Amino acid sequence: MPIIGPQEDIPAPDLATNEQTMAWMMDTYSMQVGHAVPEVVTGKPLSIGGSVFRNEATGAGVVMVTARACERLGRSIAEQRCVVQGFGNVGGVAARELVACGATVVAVSDATGGVHDEEGLDVDALSRYVRETGSVQGWAGGEHVTNEELLELPCDILVLAAREDQVTEENAPRVRARLIAEGANAPTSVEADAILAERGIVVLPDILTNAGGVTVSYFEWVQDLGRLFWDRDEIREKLAEKLDDAFDRVWEISQRREVTLRTAALVAGIREVAAALDARGLYP
Repeated sequence: MPIIGPQEDIPAPDLATNEQTMAWMMDTYSMQVGHAVPEVVTGKPLSIGGSVFRNEATGAGVVMVTARACERLGRSIAEQRCVVQGFGNVGGVAARELVACGATVVAVSDATGGVHDEEGLDVDALSRYVRETGSVQGWAGGEHVTNEELLELPCDILVLAAREDQVTEENAPRVRARLIAEGANAPTSVEADAILAERGIVVLPDILTNAGGVTVSYFEWVQDLGRLFWDRDEIREKLAEKLDDAFDRVWEISQRREVTLRTAALVAGIREVAAALDARGLYP
């Protein structure tokens, strides 16, 4: 019996490599048990039990956490000027989500370099250009900047959605953002973290800020277990609730203990694991 998936148009079977791999893994396991087991892996195509909003979840989650941070800091995200390093599945989505919140995206970049316009970029038009050409290189709607220059542009929010170790001990003293959101894994070095904290620049740590993707993977698992699928709006709402709650808990620890949000996030995680172990007990 076929799996009934989300009520959306199911794309033609031109699957991304990761989706294809997940489909093969699901099939391999299912053959061993004699029936379809969609919940055994996540990140699958919609046609075999994948979840809507999975591909956008990490980038959208970055903006959800950033918006919550702005609230706590007494700022309106709609008034923020933003720079986004990385314009792929995370950074590209984050840029569009920022614009949807009313923020102004003044610069973005990918591996080939970046574009900058103090008046604000037309992110939708740039996204179409990148889909057609494969990169931001050659875009006429802004002036060219290098990735190194982009990190040091004056802005309210700097989204790091490219690679690790982008803000380092060497360039951290020149970063002019007021808030950094880590959409990538470990984009800020340990040394840079200390410099940014000393300068009063708030860093939203990766373990919290880019958790949208893995959270929606969990949602996919839950949907597969129940063979009951949610629509895009429902998943967005559930994701926002999860991330808002996580941010609030981390923020309270940070304020109470007078530590950075990164340290507070680690404390929150350790506390939850410790509480679970304590509740269950440990066998000798």
